[in-house]
Amino acid sequence: MPKILVADRLSKAGLEVFSRHKEFEVTVEKEISPQELKAAIPEFDALVVRSSTKVTSDVLAVADNLKVIGRAGIGVDNIDVAAATLRGVVVMNTPQENAIAAAEHTISLMMALARRVPQADASLRAGRWEKSRFVGTQLLGKTLGVIGIGNIGGLVAERAEGLKMRVIAYDPYIPPQTASRKGIPLVSLDELLARSDFVTIHIPLTEETRGLINAAALKKMSSGSMLINCARGGIVNEHDLHEALATGHLAGAALDVFEVEPPVGNPLCRLDNVICTPHLGASTYEAQEGVAVAIAEQIADYLLHGTLRNAVNVPSVSPELLSYISPFMTLGEKLGKFLAQISDFAIEEIVIEYQGEVVERGVSPITSAVLKGVFASILGNRINIVNAPAIARDRGVSVREVTSRTAEDFVSLMSITVRSGDKQNYVAGTIFGKKEIRIVRVNNFEIEAIPSGHFLFIFNYDRPGVIGNVGTTLAKHRVNIATMYLGRDMAGGRAVSLWHIDSPISKEIVDELAGLPNIISIRQMEL
Repeated sequence: MPKILVADRLSKAGLEVFSRHKEFEVTVEKEISPQELKAAIPEFDALVVRSSTKVTSDVLAVADNLKVIGRAGIGVDNIDVAAATLRGVVVMNTPQENAIAAAEHTISLMMALARRVPQADASLRAGRWEKSRFVGTQLLGKTLGVIGIGNIGGLVAERAEGLKMRVIAYDPYIPPQTASRKGIPLVSLDELLARSDFVTIHIPLTEETRGLINAAALKKMSSGSMLINCARGGIVNEHDLHEALATGHLAGAALDVFEVEPPVGNPLCRLDNVICTPHLGASTYEAQEGVAVAIAEQIADYLLHGTLRNAVNVPSVSPELLSYISPFMTLGEKLGKFLAQISDFAIEEIVIEYQGEVVERGVSPITSAVLKGVFASILGNRINIVNAPAIARDRGVSVREVTSRTAEDFVSLMSITVRSGDKQNYVAGTIFGKKEIRIVRVNNFEIEAIPSGHFLFIFNYDRPGVIGNVGTTLAKHRVNIATMYLGRDMAGGRAVSLWHIDSPISKEIVDELAGLPNIISIRQMEL
């Protein structure tokens, strides 16, 4: 009889899903300490959590019977997914159930900003009648700029159009034809900031998007415009936003998320033209019920039938096949991440070519891993090998597999090409031995690199002194170089290099490196 531990508050509807299956023995602990969880977990087959319970490597180390962890929500940052994978534990989440709630909260904050509802309410409760002080602005005819038109951003755009607003969007990872089908004009970030009366953010927090809305971006927003962030803290530089609001350049901001939560002492929360809510994007009865029912059904299907839905760490393949293709899946994901991080265009086509022995085992799970790598770098942690193909279809990205049973130089070789119009990037990789993954080619350059860790990818002219200049600059800033991989097309032509460094470096150091002689471009990446 499978035993299920519900370690956070789960709605009654979710618990009722479990109760319909007499095969399950369910224990509910609404508040459980880390020590209590560690003591209890060895006897359970499944664990259900929300955001409060932390599933650490210490907990997983003693979870001898645990088969699946279900997160009732999108984020899995409270779960050590890597440790769970090593323990053979499936981790599932519910990436779609909160979308409407988050979109509606965004619209409600925009309306509250436009009409200064919280400020007027506070004034009236204080015994004042200040009609003339709280003159607002109507939404009809105003321009809403949506940064990121994925699931939530698209829902916000639909609702704004229903309010007769003009909607424009910035999303470098959406092909123009996909945006066109949604009826939303795509513009550059600079144009969106300059044209919009309201700007709303709906992108994940990644190294690329951290601090995206900074002082320079805020200055580009039109005077008197307003900003809403219901996505993630850290995308907006809070110090720079405070300055833009305090000086009156921005008329207001509404924030549901913060760099540090709860935002105790955050000066933004003391400004009269700021509306703050405590991360309420998903906090509706319907959304909470939806995630509870969804995760309960997913866990039940997995325990009873082995069906995997919204798994974030394992493919839907047999254990025997997984043992063989797992290194290829890791390689595919790394190659996908690599291409996503070096490509400065919205990917319209992905061509994956498999050669050699790997073709005999079936490549579909590997393709899913490639897509996960591509889109996780763009959209964040909600992408997994289960939903990555659907994400590709939804975004209008063509995915094509090409197979050949022979490989000239390797037992097995996989290569990936991403394209948009006349732009493209190419990378190839293989497995050395049984599990050692390698990149062996990038565009026209032969290179042998282990794709794991923090990297600088440098494209330069093949001239004396380039490597020395880069090394000297990194040494000056006390950046340790673990390994370095080189490739060039011809002597005196062009070259690429991958610099494996111990930790990410600041934008200022990247900019300094980009200014060195004979450097064509430089990108920082995480593989």
